[in-house]
Amino acid sequence: MKFQLKAKDSLSKARAGVITTDHGVIETPIFMPVGTVASVKGVHQRELKNDINPDIILGNTYHLYLRPGIEILEKAGGLHKFMNWDRNILTDSGGYQVYSLSANRKIKEEGVKFKSHIDGSYHVFTPENVMEIQRSIGADIIMAFDECTPYPCDYNYAKRSMHMTHRWLDRCISHLGTLKPIYGYDQTLFPIVQGSVYKDLRRQSAEYIANAGAEGNAIGGLSVGEPAEEMYAMTEVVCEILPEDKPRYLMGVGTPINILENIALGIDMFDCVMPTRNARNGMLFTSKGTINIKNKKWEDDFSPIDEDGITWVDTEYTKAYLRHLFTVNEMLGKQIATIHNLGFYLWLVRSARQHILQGDFAQWKNMMVSSMDNRL
Repeated sequence: MKFQLKAKDSLSKARAGVITTDHGVIETPIFMPVGTVASVKGVHQRELKNDINPDIILGNTYHLYLRPGIEILEKAGGLHKFMNWDRNILTDSGGYQVYSLSANRKIKEEGVKFKSHIDGSYHVFTPENVMEIQRSIGADIIMAFDECTPYPCDYNYAKRSMHMTHRWLDRCISHLGTLKPIYGYDQTLFPIVQGSVYKDLRRQSAEYIANAGAEGNAIGGLSVGEPAEEMYAMTEVVCEILPEDKPRYLMGVGTPINILENIALGIDMFDCVMPTRNARNGMLFTSKGTINIKNKKWEDDFSPIDEDGITWVDTEYTKAYLRHLFTVNEMLGKQIATIHNLGFYLWLVRSARQHILQGDFAQWKNMMVSSMDNRL
């Protein structure tokens, strides 16, 4: 993997760059649609590619390990071939899913024993076998195994957890070095900065991660319920330490406003279930604010879903029609809303990139944040 910085904004820390892997080019800043179980929910790969057009999507190690299972993915020739996706894929490490199973898991130095949410069977994730699992899944960018701490989190717990995440990283790097690529292309490991909302821990963790010398770095544990201001403060501290010549990935973030604010702090990569999950619940993101399409006010509004016309669905259908589809629980409504939201997120990060390249990102960002902070 290679990363080139193309431009920096003079009034913020925003950057425009290019990541190149064996599956193609990723222009940053970028948003990665979440394809949890080898599918971005409700969207065909053709629509994903032609209409939403992301350079990279995300797969989920925990879910793919349970279903369809590693044996099936290996037989298929890896996740790219299994789901017929010829662009980049990033897989998370399963750390976040294990964190969210708090009632059904035990964390020890060796790794994590957890109970499947599907059938209650027991499994163990260790830094070593998570590297093997991600080798078999075959993503271009793979994540180190970490512990994601909850919010709020006791300082001493956060400190112990952070040091264990660092020890796990060393084990990930060491074991990955013994594994050969399976599918004939390179995979790149990103370590993960932890430390909850404690600046001194975040600094320590960022220094440890920076010293690991990986090709890119991630920041975890900042989409777990903390106030946005805490998120921004931690991101700022970490971005001051992580090397400038490597991409920075903020995991699981967030709203369109969160994304713009974090781009301004120096983040290059994002993923979040919010555009797809909120779409299925009738919430649409637009440049002028958010729309709850289920509200009665849209019942006889025959204007396009979004006048900006970012994706084809925006002008093909009206707000009244989309509201009707949600009212009668028609699956098509969720699909239309999903294409719209993902299209909007990709438009947002690409517009941010254009404004960084043009040199007027900070002014544009402030205008967009103000405009999007509305309920329509």
